[in-house]
Amino acid sequence: MAEGDSAVTGSALKGEVVYFYAFDIAYELRRPGLTHLLGKPLVAQHVGVSKRSPRQQLFYQPRMARLEPLDLPLEGGRVVKVGRSVKVLPIGAISLTLRVSFEVDRLEDLSQFHRSQFAGGALQRHARELSEILRQELGTVAVRPVEVLQEEEAYTVFCVESPGGFAGGQWFNAEEWFRVNRRIIATLITQETSDPPLSHQEALESTSKHLSYYQSDLIVVDWDAALIVDRPADFEESLFVMELANVQLEELEAYDQLIDTALERSYADLQRPPRIRDHKRLLPHLREVRIDLARFSDELSNITKFFGDWHLARLYDTVSRRFHLPDWHRSIDEKLKTLDDLYEMLKQEQNHRIMLVLEASIVLMFVIDIVLLLAELAK
Repeated sequence: MAEGDSAVTGSALKGEVVYFYAFDIAYELRRPGLTHLLGKPLVAQHVGVSKRSPRQQLFYQPRMARLEPLDLPLEGGRVVKVGRSVKVLPIGAISLTLRVSFEVDRLEDLSQFHRSQFAGGALQRHARELSEILRQELGTVAVRPVEVLQEEEAYTVFCVESPGGFAGGQWFNAEEWFRVNRRIIATLITQETSDPPLSHQEALESTSKHLSYYQSDLIVVDWDAALIVDRPADFEESLFVMELANVQLEELEAYDQLIDTALERSYADLQRPPRIRDHKRLLPHLREVRIDLARFSDELSNITKFFGDWHLARLYDTVSRRFHLPDWHRSIDEKLKTLDDLYEMLKQEQNHRIMLVLEASIVLMFVIDIVLLLAELAK
């Protein structure tokens, strides 16, 4: 099989490109009381599994609303129809899913569907405009909503239909196809152009995180995009894992900024002379941040429980390592420990001042008692 051969389906490549956009819009979203979004019903997303797995499974089921599709222009004047849906998560995040179907002759032709290939940044602009509308509508259930949307976390997944059967005298072998087309796949998921071509080293690095379950399926995960070769009926379970990992990354970045702000405020207060430090405001603020982060950690862990499905758990582990989620968790834990140390230090300093005041009060009462006693004796 020559490099660039599009024999995934035997003729043209068919599938869809899925764009994820995650936004942090609030500290949390209250669960009850929200049944519709932008006029569409909110329903729980059910993700089935096709790989062999135990019967007892526990998946997080976010609520989602399917929106009307719209047309967006690509560079060169071509207009594509974009399917839209939005998920609402109680951790204060929303995730937009935009989908574009494709049918191309070669794997390289998928580069025209990179996010940057939409005319005038139409895809990203629409995602931000839609998220702003959602932020305003969700204001009634948002706890401590953000005043201005920060930069989103975007991720692209190229989903290619696999024949998954016997054709041309042999079974389709996704791993062999991956080996032959590895550099083209690397160029696609790094969202680079083929001129100049990627180096062999970069191609190996960009495609190093890949896995397969059956002979006919393949998933390649990189930092900014991924490739899925599978049956269309099996796309959703893999997309579900990638979308939740993308939301996790967005929330970890948002809370990392929150901790940085709290640390900067604490350092600024500690640099002041002890007599003018605002402990009455700083200590409650640090205590509130610590409680918030404890709740955040629990909520963030709950959305990625894949008990019972080992393949999805393996996929999540692959995606999380590519996204460096363990490093984000470790960095936040270290900053939280620093925050705890500052809180304890300020608390001890406050207790020390209280003890000094109490000791001074006791000494003053003792002096007053002696003065009164001497005055009584003088009479």
